Amino acid sequence: MTRLARRQLAPLALLFAVGAVIPGAALHVYGGKTVMLAGIVHFAGVGITATVAAVAAITITVIGVRTSDGRTVLVGAAFTAMASLLAIHGLATPGYIVAKSSVAAFTGAATLPIGAGILVLSTIPALRRPRTIWPLVALQSVGVAAVGTLGGLGMAMPTLLPKVPTPGGTAALITLGFGSVFFALLLARALKTYLLTRRRADLAVVVGLAWLTLALPPAVATTWMQLGWWIGHLLEILGIALVVGAVCLDLRRGRTSSRPLAGDLRVAELVTEEEAFLGARIRALMVKLGEKDDYTEGHTRRVALRAVQVGEELGLPPSRLRVLAIGGLLHDIGKLTVPDGILKKPAKLSDAEFVVIRRHTLWGVELLGELGGFDDAVQRLVLDHHERLDGGGYPHRKPAAALGLDTRILTTCDVYDALVTTRVYREAWPHERAIALLHSETGEAFDARCVEALERVLRREGLLPAPAAIDRAADAPLRSGRLAAA
Repeated sequence: MTRLARRQLAPLALLFAVGAVIPGAALHVYGGKTVMLAGIVHFAGVGITATVAAVAAITITVIGVRTSDGRTVLVGAAFTAMASLLAIHGLATPGYIVAKSSVAAFTGAATLPIGAGILVLSTIPALRRPRTIWPLVALQSVGVAAVGTLGGLGMAMPTLLPKVPTPGGTAALITLGFGSVFFALLLARALKTYLLTRRRADLAVVVGLAWLTLALPPAVATTWMQLGWWIGHLLEILGIALVVGAVCLDLRRGRTSSRPLAGDLRVAELVTEEEAFLGARIRALMVKLGEKDDYTEGHTRRVALRAVQVGEELGLPPSRLRVLAIGGLLHDIGKLTVPDGILKKPAKLSDAEFVVIRRHTLWGVELLGELGGFDDAVQRLVLDHHERLDGGGYPHRKPAAALGLDTRILTTCDVYDALVTTRVYREAWPHERAIALLHSETGEAFDARCVEALERVLRREGLLPAPAAIDRAADAPLRSGRLAAA
């Protein structure tokens, strides 16, 4: 296993251990043990903390209304419902406000499935539009009122609600099944977002959802005399706190919503909002490159955007798409060292100048090495993006076997953008002509899979006509290698 692979797997292994293995093992080993904890632990620990969480969740809804973001309103509604039900569950602890009431069992079993169901709704685009905000707020208000009424009536009339689902019974298993499906969907979306962004807040959402998922079985299958029931309550409270805290942190930082729960972060946003999702260092380097040369900075953004789109089209996993986004943005960072007279020359480069500009790949890797903290895969993209499958590229004339799919994608998108943008010494090529050139050099310079994937992306955007309209044998007087290097 390579050093890069170990570095990528280490945080995932830690995430799996903290989010699933350790609490899951605790539930398995100790969950069946009989305990006799004082009721005040449940009354204060669950009732009071859940009440605080409910207030925080309502605050999220208010922010969603102010920012006209339906997704945030739905997230607030979900956690308001969970926290409110959990608060009533804790406050209905026998022997404190009421002597005995079935409302505690009912709300305890309903908390997680209902909350998960509402959170799943936040993944539906139609329910996140601004015009749906006030209906959602109205529904949330009705829901909170219903929960409050349920709690009040249940405490006033202890036999009003049945003890459903009976721990381990059929209804409990059905509830467990639906809740597990909901949380599995949310977990998959949140994990995908974290693998793209590697943000701590997104990691907190993944761990929080994992804990809520693990809290579901003991909530519907155990009783208060079993330690698993208490461990489940702890995971439930901590899970709500983690997810709500992460959402609030995102909102405090000025983001309109928290993306992991909806799982709709597009890979293109890694490029368009690099500071938010890739870090301040990437942003600083892009600003520096823009100060050096506007065209180069714009070129790197366009290349990175196309590269992640092509990578997604070819089915690359989120972790590799993130590397491709960073590598795409920084692939020409070595041009910071190229003299302005060469980089901004309003004419074709001479042979001597071409030799100088070819060194930008080496200079780029040197710069990233000096800065530190960049993956080997990113540095490899910076170094190899001018290599060719036939070994005719630079700086090391590597053969096809030494060039990974990520590099092949970046190479294809780099040349394509160089062809279709206007330079001081030539006009931009039509998209059809650029694609025709790429096709004509597949196998020699470019990977056919990458060219075809790029073509599909462009066709979806309406930049290319139907395939039959593209003349793949079009005359191309400028060869791609030298054109892209400039």
